[in-house]
Amino acid sequence: MTTWWAARAVVDGNVRDRVVIEERDGIITTITADDGVPWHARALNGVVMPGAVNAHSHAFHRVLRSRTHRGRDSFWSWREQMYAAAARLDPESYHALARAVFAEMLLAGYTAVGEFHYLHHAPGGAAYTDANEMSHALASAAQEAGIRLVLLDTLYLAGGPGVELDATQLRFSDGSVEAWAERTSSLASEGLVTHGLAVHSVRAVAPDAIAVAAQVARQRDVPLHAHVSEQPRENVEAVAAYGRTPVEILRDAGALGADFTAVHATHLTEGDIRDLGGSHVCVCATTERDLADGIGPIPALRDAGARLCLGSDSHAVIDPFEEARAIELDERLGSRRRGTFTGDELLAVMTTNSASALGLPAAGLTVGAPADFIEVATSSVRLAGHDGTAIVDALVYAAAPADVRTVVVAGMERVRDGAHVSIDTAAELDRTIRQVMGT
Repeated sequence: MTTWWAARAVVDGNVRDRVVIEERDGIITTITADDGVPWHARALNGVVMPGAVNAHSHAFHRVLRSRTHRGRDSFWSWREQMYAAAARLDPESYHALARAVFAEMLLAGYTAVGEFHYLHHAPGGAAYTDANEMSHALASAAQEAGIRLVLLDTLYLAGGPGVELDATQLRFSDGSVEAWAERTSSLASEGLVTHGLAVHSVRAVAPDAIAVAAQVARQRDVPLHAHVSEQPRENVEAVAAYGRTPVEILRDAGALGADFTAVHATHLTEGDIRDLGGSHVCVCATTERDLADGIGPIPALRDAGARLCLGSDSHAVIDPFEEARAIELDERLGSRRRGTFTGDELLAVMTTNSASALGLPAAGLTVGAPADFIEVATSSVRLAGHDGTAIVDALVYAAAPADVRTVVVAGMERVRDGAHVSIDTAAELDRTIRQVMGT
């Protein structure tokens, strides 16, 4: 059993002072008030809040940060650089890179991540001796870093509607939806790692295969994710090939619902918005900004009943506070209105909603919940002088990863005093990225 004393904590959505949190076997067992610090407790003098949950990540994209900003380009030219990076990875380098990236997420305040994983095979498409070796590399990296991982094993079959896979994409594919289902059937949850499934997109998977994937996910009772309408070109190609939008294809395939997450959902029709009511929608604001994707109809999706969550996707930055506030701030730029989303709503997007999208237990400081939480220092220059009655707004709109002092996952401190307890994160990131990129 471990005990912490928090000077202030966000408990069940309410801010409380002088809180004692106890855990056993990674689960919060009691939350009580105590004006003094118990002798056996670890004192946390900042604000304790639920850990952020990253519902959409591509760990290998991290190597592209700062390398794609020279000259005019587009999402599609950026994608070619991403494919070049994907071609360089093997199980050993992928493990080292992912371990460092997951550690960076912990430092930023994430306690769980959904990894949208499609680097399945060796370059050229040949399977490794263990067909899930790349998946095991990610799982091992998460266990070593100490982050909760939902591995979203991704179906990828085509280079576009009616288009063969190119040389790089061959390693993403199992060749058929049946082979993908067979390979993923042997993946087992262990420790901090659980599993879900994903369809890369309607560009990469035809409607009949999407229907099979949706059925497999339902039979296994796991979440299903898909990239949806990130770019207008995706919509144009889908309508030309199938006479329907990507959302309509997913709807007709039986994919939509409470266990489904549409990632991006940036370019939607009014009918698409209605159809996504009842599903999750994952906004990846810093990536959508970085790639000039556009601003999605996020308020309309919320009003239609979609449950919003967030992801860091390409890791242009890794900062859950920025991802959360960008939902409101980008909307202000597009609509020229303020106050579409409250701080409390954005905190839920950052925590509870994103956990739901990954099929994880509700993220929160409440008895019976996983002991996954973070301490944010309120003495930093960003939060100094905050209004104590509006601490949630201060956290959402002003905090940064540098303010995260403690991170607890499954009852174990993974970050202490602002540093990972076992990984020299900056040094590992620098070394592994340079090795992968050959610089």
